[in-house]
Amino acid sequence: MSRARGLIRRLLPGDSLADKTIKGGIWVTLSNLTDRGLQLVLLIILARLLEPADFGLMGIALLTATALRRLSNLGLNQALIYQREDDVDHYLNTAWSMEITRGLILAVVTFAVAPFVAALFHEPRALPILQVVAISPLLTGIRNPGVIYFQKNLEFHKQLVYQLSGSLTNFVVAVAIAVAYGSVWALVLGYVLADAARLVVSYVAHDFRPSLAFDLPAARELFGYGKWVTGGGIITFLYSQGDDAVVGWLLNATSLGFYQLAYQFAMAPATEIAAVISSVAFPSYSKLQDDVPALREAFFQMIQVSTAVSFPLAVGIVAVAPTFVIAFLGPVWEPIIVPIQLIGVYAFLVSMNMTFGPVWQARGHPDYATKVSTLRTIFLALIIIPATLQFGIVGTAGAVVATYLVPSVPLDIYLVVKTVETTYARFFREIAYPLIASLSMGGVVWAAQSVLTLPPLLEFVVLVLVGAAVYGAIVLVLMTRFGWGLGKNLRTIGNVVKG
Repeated sequence: MSRARGLIRRLLPGDSLADKTIKGGIWVTLSNLTDRGLQLVLLIILARLLEPADFGLMGIALLTATALRRLSNLGLNQALIYQREDDVDHYLNTAWSMEITRGLILAVVTFAVAPFVAALFHEPRALPILQVVAISPLLTGIRNPGVIYFQKNLEFHKQLVYQLSGSLTNFVVAVAIAVAYGSVWALVLGYVLADAARLVVSYVAHDFRPSLAFDLPAARELFGYGKWVTGGGIITFLYSQGDDAVVGWLLNATSLGFYQLAYQFAMAPATEIAAVISSVAFPSYSKLQDDVPALREAFFQMIQVSTAVSFPLAVGIVAVAPTFVIAFLGPVWEPIIVPIQLIGVYAFLVSMNMTFGPVWQARGHPDYATKVSTLRTIFLALIIIPATLQFGIVGTAGAVVATYLVPSVPLDIYLVVKTVETTYARFFREIAYPLIASLSMGGVVWAAQSVLTLPPLLEFVVLVLVGAAVYGAIVLVLMTRFGWGLGKNLRTIGNVVKG
């Protein structure tokens, strides 16, 4: 116990930006891995207890709720983090009043449109689900706005407690109801009660006590920055969840259940690591926004660590998808194997892109992500319907990958190179190392999978161990023989943790 307490004390953030960033990254990693791990274990358990159509019905409700949230997202959190001053208390009451108003409107609108959504997707069973989910935005709206300090001040050990309170609630409630009743309400009540738990913990974890107030100049200042986050959120929703809407509308709830599970399992490993980097990077970059050379070096350190972890995870899920599905989900879920592999390619690309957004936001260009996403959405809209009609959910996944490759990736790279004032040669040199190591590892795992005849669960374990060993060996060679600077970054992180 004393050792654990000592380790926790060493991981509490210090005074320097580097110390806060590294230790914050460790806490966010613990938080995200635990949070996502709980979600994935929950999905595996529920996949054995519920029907694919249950996931599709919940998916319809979440599509509607998420669409309304994105359409009304004011970008207040990002605007508060962007503020140069550390103390933003004078903005919080205004932000809280705006969020409560938004949450109340969203709850009423979600409840009101529920019958029309159920009719649109030809799923009357979705009506009561959506009406219950309508409670969620109100719960989120009245949470303590002081929790923004957890991110702004890089106090991610507190963010971990706040985030996991909901995840644990969701896990316990969903499993209990699924075991007892085998019903879609396991998904619904777990989701809503998770938001209720975070609401309670937000007031326990931070001592700020908001009051209803509205300062028009403060609201204008926050929205002046947040409007691009709002626009980006809308476009991101159309792109990232428009595919779900197309599947649910053109096909059926069962197909949507298959597609959404494929998406979650394929995206989680790689993008969760990138999300860790992104959440730590933005507040750190914001403190360096006027020092481009320092920002550039911080960016390359971030992308080096991020891609070293996210690239092999994305390639790995593509390689082991057939064994994973049979081992953990069962034969009924075999239709998601190819979609997992296609979306795994998409996750590979997204994990790199997620390191770009914080740089643009820190330099005052949140519009970059919105503009590129708009173009990407237009391309997707042109091909996704015919692809889905022709090839089902495989066609949907293929359309998503294709429209990310062109035009998004080239434009994203151009904009980030321009923002940090670097060269294409340096950028591609940094991502070449993890790319070579990951693809080599993926080839070995794919070959091993084709010759192994073990029970599915044992085969999965063997493939993971083989992949980890191969990747580790290649990384060691690249660091010692070819000058990959990852080792230096890892030593820096280790020294900070040791104090």
